[in-house]
Amino acid sequence: MTTEPAIWASLPVPALLVGANDEIVGLNPAAEGFLNASSKSMRGVPVWDKIMVDAPLEDAFLRARNHGTPLFVNDVDVGTGDMPPVQCNLQIAPMANVAGQMLFLISPRELSGRMTRPNGVKSSVKSAIGMAEMLAHEIKNPLAGITGAAQLLSMNLAPEDLELTDLIVEESRRIVKLLEQVEQFGNLSPPQSTPVNLHDVLDRARRSAQVGFGAHMAFVEEYDPSLPLALGDADQLLQVVLNLLKNASEAADKKGTIRLRTYYDHSFRLRRSDGSGQPLPLQFEISDDGPGLPNDIKGDVFDPFVSGRENGTGLGLALVSKIISDHDGLITVDSVPGRTVFRVSLPRVPKIARSPQKETK
Repeated sequence: MTTEPAIWASLPVPALLVGANDEIVGLNPAAEGFLNASSKSMRGVPVWDKIMVDAPLEDAFLRARNHGTPLFVNDVDVGTGDMPPVQCNLQIAPMANVAGQMLFLISPRELSGRMTRPNGVKSSVKSAIGMAEMLAHEIKNPLAGITGAAQLLSMNLAPEDLELTDLIVEESRRIVKLLEQVEQFGNLSPPQSTPVNLHDVLDRARRSAQVGFGAHMAFVEEYDPSLPLALGDADQLLQVVLNLLKNASEAADKKGTIRLRTYYDHSFRLRRSDGSGQPLPLQFEISDDGPGLPNDIKGDVFDPFVSGRENGTGLGLALVSKIISDHDGLITVDSVPGRTVFRVSLPRVPKIARSPQKETK
């Protein structure tokens, strides 16, 4: 790469180097986050296969290359094929002293929101959750009184009238359960991080799913046997996997297949909007062959109260995102009809902490 490494890595916006044949030569860390892919995996991929611009750009790009002049394109929608398009400004310029090589700078209009959405909870959402927690606490008390009153009334009613009181009790309990989910989201304790065998966590969740909500599904495991230990809270990671398996099971109308895959990507690093970053080499994926996520919520599935199912609470994936964020990890989703993949990236145990007695099985 001809760019000074320190400057290249420090660029706050996604940057790509494109070769003479329009293939990607390299990405900076911000572009790896934007494309959700490592620089190594993108080398040689045609740039227009990964950068989809809602404008007739190819001819102008060719002229800029042939004449050695920069190209500026403002306020265009740029997609990656994995996430909904976002409005961006593009700056494209020839690389000095490198024939045919071009530099792409992509400046999303809402860069910070896009880069941190899968890995944190926005302040506006935190405020909404805080308000919901307060309301949940206040509503549960009168609901308990309503349930108790309905049960007392049922003691003196004729059998044909019991249906109404039973309905009051049933619906009150359903609301309480929903309120408890809201409280759980806000009261989740920080992870107690120890070395964790991800395969043990995946196996525990799979066995639980197979005898419960996922009994109608077929499970396929594709594990990397040499996967190192992760640094995390085994119980909270189990909760993540159970939520993802339940989501995959509910996506299938009848019998479907869920795949659990693990692998190691030593080149994957997460660069956050504040400039900090860390390697996240441990990857596990949970995929299903269901109909896929509705197009109108693909970019918001990790936000609280967003659900693609009727009567869904929209808290399951939000809780998953919060847990992974607390683990300094990343969760993303790729979804098309017939294939939805949730991918979780986690840090491995630091060398200083790697000792047999500390392993969590």
